[in-house]
Amino acid sequence: MSHSRIQLSVQDEHVVMDNGILQVTISKPDGIVTGICYNGIDNLLEVLNEEENRGYWDIVWSPEGSTGTTGTFERIKATTFKVILEAKEQVELSFSRTWNTSLEGKLAPLNIDKRFVMLSGSSGFYSYAIYEHLKEWPGFNLDETRIAFKLRKEKFHYMAIADNRQRYMPLPDDRLPGRGQELAYPEAVLLVNPVEPEFKGEVDDKYLYSCDNKDLKVHGWICMDPLVGFWQITPSNEFRSGGPLKQNLTSHVGPTNLAVFLSAHYAGEDLVPKFQRGEPWKKVFGPVFLYLNNILEGEDPCLLWEDAKKQMMIEVNCWPYSFPSSEDFQKSTQRGNVSGRLLVQDRFASNDPLPASCAYVGLAPRGDVGSWQRECKDYQFWTTADTSGNFSITNIRTGDYNLYAWVPGFIGDYKSDVPITITSGCKIETGDLTYQPPRDGPTIWEIGIPNRSAREFYVPDPNPNYINKLYTIHLDRFRQYGLWERYAELYPQNDLVYTIGQSDYRKDWFFAQFNRKKDDSTYQGTTWQIKFELDSISTGGNYKLRVALASAAQAILQVRVNDQNTENSPLFSSGLIGKDNSIARHGIHGLYWLFNLDIPSTLLVSGSNTINLTQANGTSPLQGLLYDYIRLEGP
Repeated sequence: MSHSRIQLSVQDEHVVMDNGILQVTISKPDGIVTGICYNGIDNLLEVLNEEENRGYWDIVWSPEGSTGTTGTFERIKATTFKVILEAKEQVELSFSRTWNTSLEGKLAPLNIDKRFVMLSGSSGFYSYAIYEHLKEWPGFNLDETRIAFKLRKEKFHYMAIADNRQRYMPLPDDRLPGRGQELAYPEAVLLVNPVEPEFKGEVDDKYLYSCDNKDLKVHGWICMDPLVGFWQITPSNEFRSGGPLKQNLTSHVGPTNLAVFLSAHYAGEDLVPKFQRGEPWKKVFGPVFLYLNNILEGEDPCLLWEDAKKQMMIEVNCWPYSFPSSEDFQKSTQRGNVSGRLLVQDRFASNDPLPASCAYVGLAPRGDVGSWQRECKDYQFWTTADTSGNFSITNIRTGDYNLYAWVPGFIGDYKSDVPITITSGCKIETGDLTYQPPRDGPTIWEIGIPNRSAREFYVPDPNPNYINKLYTIHLDRFRQYGLWERYAELYPQNDLVYTIGQSDYRKDWFFAQFNRKKDDSTYQGTTWQIKFELDSISTGGNYKLRVALASAAQAILQVRVNDQNTENSPLFSSGLIGKDNSIARHGIHGLYWLFNLDIPSTLLVSGSNTINLTQANGTSPLQGLLYDYIRLEGP
C-alpha cells in the first residue's frame, strides 16, 4: 500500500505537518501544538483557548533545597526550531531551548528538546522529549512533567480509560462557581447546577480517573458528531517514575488528555527527583502516540475504543520504536535482555520452593530492597512472571541495575544479590532465583491478602449526596468522594473490633483506618482491636506481628498488646509516615510499608488477647492508613 508524501510547510510563526490523513500545526519556535485537523474537523483542540493552552509539554520545578511537591509551573516554550528529518515516509521536528546562567531563578536549569514525528500512512503523530541537566548547573527539584492536550469542549464529551471506566462527562463550565460547589479540596467539585441536568448531584474530581502505570497504555475521548476518537497511547512505562504500581492522572473534565511522566501523586515528596549542583542527568520521555480514528455515522461509538486498543497493541509490539532520530533514544539493537525463573521459599507454606506465580519482576537502578517504588530519576523495566515463575525482560537500556521483585500472596520485597549490567545485545540468563519472604514461625492468624492493596477489604456505599455514577456498580467501589466520613457514620461510638475466627475481612475490616469526626467538627485518631484466642503460650521466645500497609497518609501507627490505654507507651510506633494522599485521591494503595514487630511472649496470655492498632495523628479527615495484610506468627 503506497502512501502520499508527507508535506511540511514552514511558515513565519507555525509549522504544519500533513500526511494526507491529518494535519498538525505547531507554533514556531515555541513548539506548542495549536491545531489538529482530522476527518473534516478543522481543529480538534480547544479553539477558545489561547494557542499556548492547547497541546503542550510542561514542568513544575522548584529551587534546590525546596520541600514539598509544588513549585513553579512552566509551559515549555522553545527558542530554536529545527527540521531533523524531512523525507517521504517521515518528518521529525525539534523545538529546543538551551539554559544558561542568565536564566537562573527564571526557568528550570534544563536543556529541553521537544520532538514531534509524523509517519506516512499513520493516523496520528508522536512526541518525545530529551531533558538534560549539566554538571555545572545549579540544583533543582523536578516536581512534575507531562504532555497535555485540551480538546474542544463542544465536541468531545465521552471519555474512555478502560473497558469498565468510560462515560459521558460534565462540561468544564459545570465546575465554575454557581454551577459547581468546591468540596474538601479544589479538585473535588459537587455539580449543583450543571448545564446538563443529568449530572446534578455528582462529584467531579480528576483523581477519580487515576490509573496504575501498568494499566495506563491507552485513554482518550470520543466526539459523536462526526464519530472521531482522540487517544493517547503510551507503549512503554520505562520512562515513568515509581514502577508499575505508581498511579498517574489520565483524562479528565476539560476535556483534557494527559501523559504524565513524573509526579508526586499517590507517593508524595519521595517521588520528586532532587538534583544537586554537580549532578549530570539526561533522560528521554516518550515517545507517546497521539492516535486519531473515525467510523461512519450510525456505527457504534464503542468501535472507536476497540480500535484504539488494537492500535495500542500494535504500538506496544513496535517498542522500542525504530524511527526516533535522537541518539539518546536507544533502538532495539542497542538494548539487552534478561530472563530467568523466580521461586518462593516459605517453609511454612511448602517444604519445597514454589513458583513465584504472576510475580512482578523488574530492573531498576541499583539501590536497597524495595527502593524501586521511590526511584524517580532513571529508567525501570518490568514484566510479570508466568504461573511457573518464568520471566523475560526485553529491550532494556544499557546501564547498571538491580533485579527486584514482589510476589502476590507473599509479603515483602525481593532483590537479587547479583547486580546486573546491561550491554548492547546482551542476553543474560539468571537461572533460578529464590525469594525467602519474611517468616519466623507458623501462622497463628492472618487478615487480608498480601497484594499491596486494600481492595479486598470492606468498602462502604458512598454518601448518596456525593457520588460519581460511574462507580455506583463497579469493581472500583473505592473511587468515590468522601468515604472517610462514612467510617464515623458506621462506627458512631466505638471503633472497629475484629475477632479472629468469627469476623470476615471482606465484610468486617474497613478498607481504611480513618480519623473520627467529632461533634465539634474536629477529628480524633482511632484504635482498632484484633481479638484472638491462644490455647497456650510458647515461653522464652518472641511472637512476630507483621503489618503490611498499602498506604499511609500523614499517619502514626501505634501497636499495643493487651493494653487499651493509648496514654501508655506503645510496643511499637511508626512515627509520622506517608504523604501519598491516597485517601483524598480515591486510591486503594500508595507506597508500600512493611513493619515486623517482636511481641514478647510475656505480653500474651492463655485465652483471650487483644492487639490494638492506633492511628494517632488525628487532626484531619484525610489522614489515615490502608492496610494490606496483617499476620501473627508463633515463635
